[in-house]
Amino acid sequence: MSLLSKVTDPKDGLREYAIAKRKRAAREAGPTASIRAAEHFFSSIPIPPGTIVSGYFPVRDEFDVMPLMGRLSRAAFQCCLPKVQEKNKPLSFREWYPGMNLITGCLDILEPDSDSRVLVPSILIVPLLAFDSEGFRLGYGGGYYDRTINILRKESSDILAVGIAYTEQQVEQVPHNSFDAQLDWVVTERGAMPIKSLREKSSA
Repeated sequence: MSLLSKVTDPKDGLREYAIAKRKRAAREAGPTASIRAAEHFFSSIPIPPGTIVSGYFPVRDEFDVMPLMGRLSRAAFQCCLPKVQEKNKPLSFREWYPGMNLITGCLDILEPDSDSRVLVPSILIVPLLAFDSEGFRLGYGGGYYDRTINILRKESSDILAVGIAYTEQQVEQVPHNSFDAQLDWVVTERGAMPIKSLREKSSA
């Protein structure tokens, strides 16, 4: 990618706006937002017994999914966190449980160490900067989740990608191309919405 294409990338301007908007949304939603989102997740998204669910360790103002992950673990679901293997490669996922010692990974994000068991999730709880009614999400630009979700979907039709965010992180449109993986659900502090429902709501 040339320097010019980087400068004119429409996602760059949106990221700056979305970072500021997410910070404000996190402050306004308050400390109970994570508990409310966990309730909406459990009451709306079907999770068969034995399902492996991946989450993420939140950084900056990302929506805190650790209360949800703790609840999933206590309900006997297998849980895991992503681990960056190397640049431009799909994520791997390592087993996680509450109280586990984590290490700082190559992107300065806490993750299980390399001795933790490798798991392959069928539900991926995905962080984001912004989302739209078509289920496209804005990330940080590394493409790790898009790459990983696309690969997993080629291997199984049962993969669910669930974006979790503050309601105010929704935007009219996220710039996207054929590489970008669409979400199946978006869960916020106000509800859990299948993408089809979001599309219908936006066109009403």
